[in-house]
Amino acid sequence: MKKLLAIVLLTMSFSSWAQDEIYTSFFSDKALSGYDTVAYFVEGKPVKGDSDYVTEYKEATWYFSSKENLEKFLRDPEKYAPQYGGYCAWAVSAKNDFASGDPLQWSIVDGKLYINYNKEIKEKWEQDTALHIRQADENWPKLIN
Repeated sequence: MKKLLAIVLLTMSFSSWAQDEIYTSFFSDKALSGYDTVAYFVEGKPVKGDSDYVTEYKEATWYFSSKENLEKFLRDPEKYAPQYGGYCAWAVSAKNDFASGDPLQWSIVDGKLYINYNKEIKEKWEQDTALHIRQADENWPKLIN
């Protein structure tokens, strides 16, 4: 019986596990691996958050580098939260599936934050961001429902 359970678990796709709306690593509840989502907009770069400035949003813990950034997020979390919950934007678009997001592989397009899996995938994303955004916007609601 244990062997059968192990086989079933090993053959399940990642998407069957990825039911949370916000990407966090398997052993953590940190959104963006603890990076400050507001910093991408105000500092133009990823900045690690501080455990003194945290909040809960959509069942994930969000870290911020300053009280000001935390307050900005609390006023308008949808403005600052990454699109597609911080999962890889290219995977949501091109594969209609979940993949982890690397907070160091990011871009802001039309005032929205997008995270990708790695540098190579980010380069694919950047070849036609408008197309990928349209596709991912269509795919995302189906993935999380």
